[in-house]
Amino acid sequence: MSGGEERNVQPDSRRELLAAYLHGLDHERRLSAHTSANYARDIESLFVLVPGMPLDRVSSHAIRRAIAQLHARGLSGKSLARMLSAWRGFFRWLVRHHGFEINPCTGVRAPKSPKQLPKALSPDAAQQLLDPSAESALDVRDKAVCELAYSSGLRLAELIGLELADARAMLRDAEVAVTGKGRKTRVVPVGKKACEAIAAWLEARPRLAKSDESALFVSERGGRLSPRAVQARVKRWALRAGLGSPLHPHVLRHSFASHVLQSSGDLRAVQEMLGHASIATTQVYTKLDFQHLAKVYDQAHPRARKKP
Repeated sequence: MSGGEERNVQPDSRRELLAAYLHGLDHERRLSAHTSANYARDIESLFVLVPGMPLDRVSSHAIRRAIAQLHARGLSGKSLARMLSAWRGFFRWLVRHHGFEINPCTGVRAPKSPKQLPKALSPDAAQQLLDPSAESALDVRDKAVCELAYSSGLRLAELIGLELADARAMLRDAEVAVTGKGRKTRVVPVGKKACEAIAAWLEARPRLAKSDESALFVSERGGRLSPRAVQARVKRWALRAGLGSPLHPHVLRHSFASHVLQSSGDLRAVQEMLGHASIATTQVYTKLDFQHLAKVYDQAHPRARKKP
């Protein structure tokens, strides 16, 4: 690197380089203000962790030390992986446009966080959630959303992507075809209670839907329901049902998988119904099943753990 280039990487010019990098990213990828702010915050964190060190002298050792410091402060593996991704992209740009010799983030990995099992309702809690009657058109819609999510294990995007024609097929065949991740289509069964809830919603839907709207689930304004609206309404429905805490729609998908696996033991069938590309993704539900068995054992077995 020449002397003229050397001055571009001194600590005083870091923010100028960062600003130029973000400007380039914005031009190429049209970043939102939120995403751009996240990149800026993550890269500025690195500046604080390597104070006074010219960027062209930051080594892989320095990056690993920075990650270790952040991990010691309690940052999760997921957060550290995100930060590393931001740093790696920044240094890649510096190599390409400012003559840096190496990307010090290459080969550095964030520590793995312990895997958290997905939350699932107990069968009794699921029953409690779906028991309340629905009066208004909005309540009829919300109950249909909850019933279908629990009955068929649909993702949120799959739920809101359903069309009116899909509902008619559900009532005719007790199954629904959905397009999930990777644009892969799968057919999943729809239970009797979910079909009843969908039928009730089809009767109430004309009170809300615009005449030319093809979406199955619509908002008060008559257009397709948004993900945020579903999240808010499912939380509201759960509190109304007396569950005592907010509920995310994805918990209904986890509950579906856990309960079907507990009853059938058929991991491959659950994989196909969930639309998982790999059975390894589905195997997390076997751990949920074991948690249930362990709890029953501890409560029932004469020689299980007892309180002193």
